[in-house]
Amino acid sequence: MIDNGISQNVINIEKYLRKVEYIIRKKGREILSDFNITIPQFTALQILINNEGMTIGELSQKMALACSTITDLVDRMERNELVIRKKDEKDKRVVRIEVLPKGHEIVEKVLEKRVMFLDSKMKGLSEEEKLSLDKGLKSLYDAMQENL
Repeated sequence: MIDNGISQNVINIEKYLRKVEYIIRKKGREILSDFNITIPQFTALQILINNEGMTIGELSQKMALACSTITDLVDRMERNELVIRKKDEKDKRVVRIEVLPKGHEIVEKVLEKRVMFLDSKMKGLSEEEKLSLDKGLKSLYDAMQENL
């Protein structure tokens, strides 16, 4: 097993983060199936909502997928009225992707269901334990963000 002076707590934290992430991802797939949307489409919608006005190329980089794959993905999302392509106002050669109300609504509802799932699994924790977990996860996230 790993040692190299690494605390057993850190080893346990990594293990449980991996296990929790697996459970949330599995439940997330179930939730997405209720909305007739694929995982890549949901991921793309989240990225587009958090980075307004992205191009196909920018989305391709964020998702680490080929431009042709992203083009097909956006085509399907456009057919399902989740997004629309719009020409850039300053440079008509540039096409930007805009999330439509239906896309925003799906992301909102999916995230709401995920939060409800997590809440149901945390019923046995006290508010103090939830606060401690919240602070600890935020601290870990902040420390990891520094190196990106």
